[in-house]
Amino acid sequence: MNTDNPFFNNQNEVRVAVAHGQGPYQNTLTALQSVFLGSVRDKRVLLKPNAGRMARPGEGVTTHPEVVTAAIDAFQQAGADVAVGDSPITGVKALEALEATGITAVAQKRNCPILDMDRRRFVEMDIPDCRVLNKLKLCADVLEFDVIVSIPVMKMHMHTDVTLSVKNMKGCLWRRSKVQLHMLPPIEGSDEKPLNVAIADMASVLRPHLAIIDGTVGMEGLGPAAGQPKALDCVVVSADAFAADAVACRLMGTRAEDVPHLRMGAERQLGVIDLDRVKITPEHWRDWASDFVRPPQNLSIEFPNVTVRDNNSCSACQSTLLLFLKEYADKIFDYLPEQNRLDIAIGKGHTELPEKTLCLGNCTARFKDSNPYVPGCPPVASEILKKLTGRTTLDKE
Repeated sequence: MNTDNPFFNNQNEVRVAVAHGQGPYQNTLTALQSVFLGSVRDKRVLLKPNAGRMARPGEGVTTHPEVVTAAIDAFQQAGADVAVGDSPITGVKALEALEATGITAVAQKRNCPILDMDRRRFVEMDIPDCRVLNKLKLCADVLEFDVIVSIPVMKMHMHTDVTLSVKNMKGCLWRRSKVQLHMLPPIEGSDEKPLNVAIADMASVLRPHLAIIDGTVGMEGLGPAAGQPKALDCVVVSADAFAADAVACRLMGTRAEDVPHLRMGAERQLGVIDLDRVKITPEHWRDWASDFVRPPQNLSIEFPNVTVRDNNSCSACQSTLLLFLKEYADKIFDYLPEQNRLDIAIGKGHTELPEKTLCLGNCTARFKDSNPYVPGCPPVASEILKKLTGRTTLDKE
């Protein structure tokens, strides 16, 4: 995919546009002025935002609806047939997530179809010259569009450092097949995380034709869902997703060269991350940078009475657990009179665990006969609470 990119006017020049300070809608239109949209007349364009979780606008979790609104307006005015779609994380329904983030409402006003990309059976795609991931289960809708536009949020990520337009394409993978990228075995003779290598493998066959990175309100700290909102009021646009991500990284106070999946993708010549080779407008774009807090290394740091035993877990399980602990860690021991500490295990890498460790998620199922266990991928917070206390909610007082 992306072999004939209609937005590459000059194959020898990579361009990135940044817009700032005008709000999400106008920032998007301003940045899109750098791209000749006339090339998409009469073509089918899929806008792929980040709507993978249930979140409201402005929380830094999902794409701001006004960024999507501007993209719909721009592409419709250019004569394209536009639709918006996503495939969320396990346990979240696409249409519900798109509605929660406000995207459905703005799309319906513009007669723009909303797609649940999980509703149809997947199409299998081979990955030639892969390192760890030889096939993808791709949402069938993706192959029926001429142009794919990735519209992610600027976010830090607990496993991949950042999640931007390249990684956002993971939301084009069908249903639970996304989890496969988190569950790969270690790579013999390499210190690289298999997840990062898998994203680079994915990008070799699944790259967007255009990146529109939403920096209206991003997320710092424990992204992609449990961090803190970070207002930046900017939008980044490029036909080279890697270059767009590299500029976004600098705006966030990091470097693409230090983000493994971007570095490996650039080494495979999938895109450009060397900003000396990129024409970035306006020239003073660096003035708008603001350092994002990086993810913490250990979830248990905020919860001294809880030990989190995390061995090769995925971000879905980590986020669920962190949000659960933020909500209940200071209350839960009132319902556990015989305990003053709690051991919790997540991830598939455990070979042994202390007695009575609470095992969360399908990856810990091998311990379910000897330890308390909550299944799921990821498990549901109410079920974790029920396992510990026998209740699905706690009294507010």
